[in-house]
Amino acid sequence: MNNIWIFKEEADERTIDILEKKLEIPRSLANVLVSRGIRTIEQARAFFDFDTRGINDPFLMHDMQKAVDRLLLAVKNHELVWVHGDYDVDGTSSTAMMTQFLREIGGSAEYYIPDRFLEGYGLSVYSMDKAKAAGATIVVSVDVGITSIEPLKYAKEIGIDTIVCDHHEPCSDVPDAFAILDPLKPGCNYPFKYLAATGVTFKLVQAMATTIGKPELAHKYLDYVAIASAADMVPLVGENRIMTKMGLDIINSKPRPGLKGLIDCTGMKMGCINTSSIIYGLAPLINAAGRLGDAKRSVKMMLQSDPVDAFRIAQKLERENIRRRAIDEQTFEETIQMADKIIAEEETRGLVLHAPHWHAGVIGIVASRLVDRYHMPTVLLTSIDHVAKGSARSPSNYDIHAALKSCEYLLDEYGGHKHAAGLSLQENKVAEFRRQFNRLAIEKLSKTTTTPEIVIDAELKLNELSPTFIAMLQKFAPFGYENHKPYFYSKGVTLANGVKVVGSNHLKFRAYQSHFVIDAIGYNLGHKIDVCSGGKPFSIVYNIEESNYNGHSIIQLRIKDLRNENE
Repeated sequence: MNNIWIFKEEADERTIDILEKKLEIPRSLANVLVSRGIRTIEQARAFFDFDTRGINDPFLMHDMQKAVDRLLLAVKNHELVWVHGDYDVDGTSSTAMMTQFLREIGGSAEYYIPDRFLEGYGLSVYSMDKAKAAGATIVVSVDVGITSIEPLKYAKEIGIDTIVCDHHEPCSDVPDAFAILDPLKPGCNYPFKYLAATGVTFKLVQAMATTIGKPELAHKYLDYVAIASAADMVPLVGENRIMTKMGLDIINSKPRPGLKGLIDCTGMKMGCINTSSIIYGLAPLINAAGRLGDAKRSVKMMLQSDPVDAFRIAQKLERENIRRRAIDEQTFEETIQMADKIIAEEETRGLVLHAPHWHAGVIGIVASRLVDRYHMPTVLLTSIDHVAKGSARSPSNYDIHAALKSCEYLLDEYGGHKHAAGLSLQENKVAEFRRQFNRLAIEKLSKTTTTPEIVIDAELKLNELSPTFIAMLQKFAPFGYENHKPYFYSKGVTLANGVKVVGSNHLKFRAYQSHFVIDAIGYNLGHKIDVCSGGKPFSIVYNIEESNYNGHSIIQLRIKDLRNENE
């Protein structure tokens, strides 16, 4: 599938001039700033300096004071707090953070993650009974709870106070809990709406630490926020970007033992860990615990005081992640065959695929891969006890939570946010759900909008890639959703010394333009070798990558797409 290249509208020349001169940065990077909504010197300095004043007062969140008062009373009275989390990176990191902080300030806390295969997603009457049997008087749910109407009602009936720390979209009804911390809850005036669950949990930790007169205690928990914010693909802008940067500084300088073991197991180099390292290195191992087994192992690893013990757990998770990848690949191949058949037979803008034998632990990953391949909202369903359960993912231009809400009359339950959600329904309703889901997608998406787009930040001449330019570009990090690595465009590029296909299907060449040569690699672009062969100039869209090899910094272009000059 060919990509559509979209050039951002050219910014006001005077704005570019001011940023270029006052900040003493290359013009192309001034263009990148403007493309991200940064148009004044004050905004630019706040962006580059990570002004901690951008971290909001936690007490702006509705119900925060109630939650703090109740938890500090529990600490004082030695009540058991039951921390109920979810099995992904955001859920396990939030669970570890809350459990660890409560214990640090003298509280009694135990944690619980449901079994993905036996209990499914979220709070349940069963988990409330387990909390009661353990002697807990408070349940703090993290990354779950905002749609758990019945379990929270039941908890109240059996005398348990519940505090929900969630970041997902609420349904039409808000649960009856003692306190609900969720920036998306109706009536919550918290100014930043895009926190991960760890961000919401950190706000509660921050508020408690401030109340007991030890605000500095909260800061060391920002490493959890960095890991989960990167892995959960929340927008890395505003408060999220500041907290992620501070968390990465902790991970790279003095990681907690439970994470040091994980870092050692993945072979990462201290000082070089960034959001990409988390997404492709650390997060898959943390997720592996819950995808193929008991997610509590990830929490246990993160809570370790000995990095050697954490390393041993990480090794086991690494082995499971290797097995997970094999299952993932097999499932992906099956889904491609099904999707291609559906797309060939009928007008399709939204995919719903169901097979009872698919492994529940990998369908979220596979759904994301299908979105990348077909650029359309996708739901993958397996079956557990004749109930279809699965994951929904969508491209950036489609609100999948809103689509599920429109289909809620067919669903037993659903929850999530704009680009990712979970759901369940009776098997006999899958066919009707498929029709309605696709109908909604057809209404919202044209054939053009299901073609992948590359939004280009700025044109760049390759000879601008000086050490000063690279150093300034690094200040745009940490990169992630809505603060992606800038895409640059260069035209009139030729080959310095030929091109070859390496690995499975990757283009590798040296790009030449205006007497400047630089290494370039285009992953999965081997089929476009003719574009850059034959000596004719071509255009490229790319990110700029920096890696360390034997202690030396190497800069290369990571090609996203290329085309003939006359296209």
